Amino acid sequence: MAVPFRRTSKTRKNKRRTHYKLMVPGMVKCPECGELKLAHRVCKECGSYKGNEVVSK
Repeated sequence: MAVPFRRTSKTRKNKRRTHYKLMVPGMVKCPECGELKLAHRVCKECGSYKGNEVVSK
C-alpha cells in the first residue's frame, strides 16, 4: 500500500487548495421591479420570468 514518505507541509497543502473558494452567485436586476435576483430564475419579489408573470401574488 502506497504511503507518503514525508508529511505534506501546511504551505504545500494550502498552495494546492488556493482554488477552493466560495463563489458569489450571478445576480442580475429584474426588468420588471428592479430588485436583484439570481440569473435564469423567477423573481421572488414580483414573480415574473422573462417578462411574463409566472407566480401570482
